Amino acid sequence: MTARVLVVDDILANVKLLEARLSAEYFDVITAMSGPEALSICDRGQCDIVLLDVMMPGMDGFEVCRRLKANPATHHIPVIMVTALDQPADRVKGLEAGADDFLTKPVNDLALVTRVRSLVRLKMVQDELRMRAVTSKEIGMRDPLAEAVSESGLNGRILLVDDRSSSSERIAQALGHQHQVDVESKPQEALFKAAERDYDLVMVSLGLADFDPLRLCSQIRSLDRTRGLPILVMADPEDEPRLLRGLDIGVNDYVMRPIDRNEMAARVRTQVRRKRYTERLRDNVQQSMEMAITDGLTGLHNRRYMESHLATLVEQASMRGKPISLLVLDIDFFKAVNDTYGHDAGDDVLREFAQRMRKSVRGIDLACRLGGEEFVVVMPDTDAGVASIVAERIRSKVAADKFPIHKGERAIDVTVSIGISQREGATDGADALLKRADQALYRAKRDGRNRVVLDAA
Repeated sequence: MTARVLVVDDILANVKLLEARLSAEYFDVITAMSGPEALSICDRGQCDIVLLDVMMPGMDGFEVCRRLKANPATHHIPVIMVTALDQPADRVKGLEAGADDFLTKPVNDLALVTRVRSLVRLKMVQDELRMRAVTSKEIGMRDPLAEAVSESGLNGRILLVDDRSSSSERIAQALGHQHQVDVESKPQEALFKAAERDYDLVMVSLGLADFDPLRLCSQIRSLDRTRGLPILVMADPEDEPRLLRGLDIGVNDYVMRPIDRNEMAARVRTQVRRKRYTERLRDNVQQSMEMAITDGLTGLHNRRYMESHLATLVEQASMRGKPISLLVLDIDFFKAVNDTYGHDAGDDVLREFAQRMRKSVRGIDLACRLGGEEFVVVMPDTDAGVASIVAERIRSKVAADKFPIHKGERAIDVTVSIGISQREGATDGADALLKRADQALYRAKRDGRNRVVLDAA
């Protein structure tokens, strides 16, 4: 795994040292000697992660980090602060500015590479989601990138895994005023809880007495249900080799004992904020996928979905030797509804029609809006006789009761004409099936409307 790493430091010797270490691990390194130069590089999307010195003239690293995290276009770029400052208050200040991690000078090579790889791995997952989110924004959906900037990271659900009651009580108390904390002393029970409940973060003590805490972390990473769940570990200074191993297998962050409450709170908020950001991206992608195949007015599948699935359903029917039928439905005199009562009334009619049609077909049937006032129902494992019964049921339900319009203030009569076709022979494809149903619909219109006509092929 490689990545473009931006090294920012006003001292050339420091830049060259980090550049040499990262280049030896096959990272692509670019450099900046000031805060404004770093911001410009990030704005142009030229890096995957930033190693940022704190003490710089003009604009220090804290301010650079704040600006990166306040900008929706650069908010997602991981920032590792590289500093000689080693007091908890300094780390808290950096975390509150939005930093993802810290390295203290002189930088340990193994820690450097492990942290960079860990954060790059996370960013690669988010980048794909971000690209799709940008696309969905262009079609009118909410912008999850802008929402991420305002996320507080508070009121998270946290699972704390620690078998020392004195330790877990202090941590739960320290976090309890900002988050909901569940304490679990048994690692195996913790795994079940993590999988079954909707947590924002798991905190694991590396000092578990009778269980390897890294195995628990690995198990959390291996389950589909918890693969994206952030993990923060609590470690003692002598735990550094295991801590680095943990970061390598997917641990997101850590706090060292004795734990500084403010630093822990800041790191927890960072992880909760990042998880919610990723979830927003995933939800946005899911919604955009649904929008791509769903008619926004009626909630039925749209023409694109119908065309892509009709051929598959016809092919499956051919392979299994089963019948398949298709209905094409057209609301009678729909243009007159729009011209007389307005397009809002027309939309009311379309929604009500879709609801009545959906109630008249089976779960396995594919109901779609083809466009305008025209609809299609694909009926697998169904011959023309059964399809005719269903079509007549739809027709009668539409004609039986008036359609409410203008928020129920008025009601109008609506009827529908329906054409039916059944697949005929092994060479009868999706296009032919649709064409014959459309021809049957035309005959229904010609013969007086408000009727069902079966294709005579």
